[in-house]
Amino acid sequence: MRRTLQSNNSRRFDCQTTNEWQCRFRDRTAHRAAMPGVEEAAAYGARALKVRGKLLACEPTHRSAEPGSLVVRLADDDRTALLAEAPDVYYVTDHYLDFNSVLVRLARIGPDALRDLLGMAYKFVTRKAAAKASRPKRRKRHQ
Repeated sequence: MRRTLQSNNSRRFDCQTTNEWQCRFRDRTAHRAAMPGVEEAAAYGARALKVRGKLLACEPTHRSAEPGSLVVRLADDDRTALLAEAPDVYYVTDHYLDFNSVLVRLARIGPDALRDLLGMAYKFVTRKAAAKASRPKRRKRHQ
């Protein structure tokens, strides 16, 4: 069966010739248009979603991640709660422990749960960027 997906920029992707992960990524992240500033980009040589240039989610590039996973940026408290709530869906490997992120098994997460997860990631990334932008800039002292 041949499926063709269309992205926001009107490029077409043929799921028979594109690998399964990329099709699942497109299927599951199609609602990204509802989040202002989110665009498809590359991070570490892999497909990613970014908001205003900041990483939101991407295909894991480290070999410790399971195939068919997605790395999603989150606060540590949110990651801890997700890992406790659904360890069959969410996981972390040693490589990702020091990052504000969680790995998600795409085959085990429903579209609504993924939408909510990306919403959490969006709030985390944009809140962090907004806090940084709202800090007063220091002036250099002239000597």
